[in-house]
Amino acid sequence: MSTRPELVVVCGLPGVGKSTVSSLVTDVVDGVRLRSDVVRNELFEEPPYTEESREKVYEELFERASSFLGGGTSVVVDATFREHDRRLAAREVAHTADARFRLLHVVCEREIAEERIATRDDISDADVEVYRNFRAAFDPVELDHDRVDNSGSLSQTRERVESLF
Repeated sequence: MSTRPELVVVCGLPGVGKSTVSSLVTDVVDGVRLRSDVVRNELFEEPPYTEESREKVYEELFERASSFLGGGTSVVVDATFREHDRRLAAREVAHTADARFRLLHVVCEREIAEERIATRDDISDADVEVYRNFRAAFDPVELDHDRVDNSGSLSQTRERVESLF
């Protein structure tokens, strides 16, 4: 008897630690991780932060997630999902693939997130200004979800993730 695959959406503002959490979750669910920052850089030579480019990135994330879920593989999607409608669309991807759906909202104290953004060296192009803009425009998370506070240590975050799964 096989188990249904799972689509886990890891959402939150830039710099709060979505990639850290999504990496931990991927290990726990034994799935594949799809990161919006990676997909954006694959789709665009000079990745813009426009509504049109965001739409293309999410379309590609959903296409890839559907393909993996259809093959029975669980998927962790790491993206801001700042709009409620995008979260609903992700839930529909899971429903269409007969997969379980989980939403994790990663949060972090503002000062810590801004410090992490200022000092990080990774694939994300989001700077403190992007963080502040997204903070002002982030729709409330109204779907059933779990909250992961990533303000503390990696071991604290790992413990929280493991307790959820």
